[in-house]
Amino acid sequence: MLLKVIRYIKGYIRIRVTGYSTERFLNACSHKGILLWGLQPVGGAYEMNISIQGFRQLKPIIRKTGTKVTIVRRFGLPFFLHKYRRRKLFFAGAFLCVALIFLMSRYIWNIDITGNQTRTDETLLEFLESQDVKNGMPKSQVDCARIVKDIRKEYDDIIWVSASIQGTRLMIQVKENEDSIPATDEAAQETADEQNSVPKEQATDIVADQDCIVTEIIPRKGIPMVKEGTEVKKGDVLISGQVPVMNDAGETITYQYHESDADILGQTTLAYQDEIANTYLVKEYSEVHKEEYFLQLGQYRIRLASIKNPYESWEMHGEFHQLRLGKGLYLPIYYGKRTVSPYKATKEKYTKKELQQLLSRSFQRYCADLEKKGVEIIRNDVKIYTGSAKAEAKGDLTVLMPIGTQAPAQLLEIPVKEEQDETGE
Repeated sequence: MLLKVIRYIKGYIRIRVTGYSTERFLNACSHKGILLWGLQPVGGAYEMNISIQGFRQLKPIIRKTGTKVTIVRRFGLPFFLHKYRRRKLFFAGAFLCVALIFLMSRYIWNIDITGNQTRTDETLLEFLESQDVKNGMPKSQVDCARIVKDIRKEYDDIIWVSASIQGTRLMIQVKENEDSIPATDEAAQETADEQNSVPKEQATDIVADQDCIVTEIIPRKGIPMVKEGTEVKKGDVLISGQVPVMNDAGETITYQYHESDADILGQTTLAYQDEIANTYLVKEYSEVHKEEYFLQLGQYRIRLASIKNPYESWEMHGEFHQLRLGKGLYLPIYYGKRTVSPYKATKEKYTKKELQQLLSRSFQRYCADLEKKGVEIIRNDVKIYTGSAKAEAKGDLTVLMPIGTQAPAQLLEIPVKEEQDETGE
């Protein structure tokens, strides 16, 4: 591939050699070191490729061998430039295009985020823009290390971030952890690992995030404040991040502070309600539709045709693409089209069986989502009711589920012992 590019830049010629001594011609070229390639017999003659420099050395060989050389075709950049040498605007435009592409390749035109599950791309892009990381910024101003720190600092449940630049594309990969706890300062965290404690300001409790009955509690860090079978309210402290340190007399002299950690299960009741209208729309689409094509350069959009229409009911669908060269060189040029499709809507009515099936499938998806979160359903009191205008499923679910959420520790004061004088007054 590289050799072809070099030959195209230098230019080469396709020639046809005729005569009685074509073999002597080939041997003479080999003797003088003239490179020939693409040799093919054509009707009693030979055709081959030769460089421009090699062609200029053929005159004595042709005279000596008595052969005739005819130029079949010219290839390469020198011949292209000579052919269009008078088209100055063409070359000026080509040069300007290359210069613009080179200039735009120094900026970021696409931010790609992968690995995010709980937050949308738009949410993360808005945060990045608040940190002055956005499309159109120079690549020299992109600090990947700072982007990683900012994202981890802003979102506690993101435990790993990677940022890199590929062409004009900023690639950001994240990994989320729903059970993650707020990040701490690196030096403080190292000290905490060594001493199995954290500074007072970083201590956390685990508090109930809903009313329930505690059925199982397995603490790893911190002191349990409730027992199994205890009924608790939302906000009650379940695990305290303050561990008392006592002297020989059993008196609390200080506290060690921890980020509480425990597995806690509770029995609680979840209310469920879902409804669906008895009727639904059936759309009959027309074969007639309107299309609008557009080309967008930065914030400026050029439209071809129009989607304005007199239709009473219609849907619009769009396609949006960004221009790129290769895999990583994205440009601030977008193109696409929008299509308007008119339709006529009529109302149809569900049967009672269809309503029950729809509500049942929705309830099954809800239960499946609960199971993915570690929730065990132990009692189901959800029932389906049908009316003249709608049908609904409602009731209560008795479940066993993980409970508790991190909260700043409610710091306790160290008890102060009042000293008595020797007379006991």
